[in-house]
Amino acid sequence: MTTATAAAIPAAKRSISEDISTLTVVANGEVFGLPIQTVQTIFRISSLAPVPMGPPDVAGLVNLRGKIVTAVSLRRRLKMENDLVETNALAIGIEHKGEYFCLVVDRVGEVLALDESKKIPIPPHFDPERLRLTTEFYRIGSMLIPVLDVGALFDFAK
Repeated sequence: MTTATAAAIPAAKRSISEDISTLTVVANGEVFGLPIQTVQTIFRISSLAPVPMGPPDVAGLVNLRGKIVTAVSLRRRLKMENDLVETNALAIGIEHKGEYFCLVVDRVGEVLALDESKKIPIPPHFDPERLRLTTEFYRIGSMLIPVLDVGALFDFAK
């Protein structure tokens, strides 16, 4: 399953009436939005090579169509419990700053058009550690959907 990529539009430059399309992903039962323009492919990991002395959030390296890709666990990145990444795990292929990554998630949901009128302020209870990995929050029915910041997800210096 492959999705065409498009240039990202920074939140500050979007018009008020413009919706943002996100792919919903689930980690440890929590739903997050991933900007659809960042998604290149969705696949299952067939084998995973460990990265000795790599950052703890890196689950390993995978071969994706002949490219060596760094697999990053969303659970580990968000400091969630039960962060074991196994063979056959679901991953989303993303190119960021000329590097290839895959984000390992529990489940992929649907593509949602998030209406700017559903955007809410940062919830006061939201974990500051997770806050640095998000850009915006939306309320859709009873769900709170934090939109993940792809740059922050793959910037291990922060």
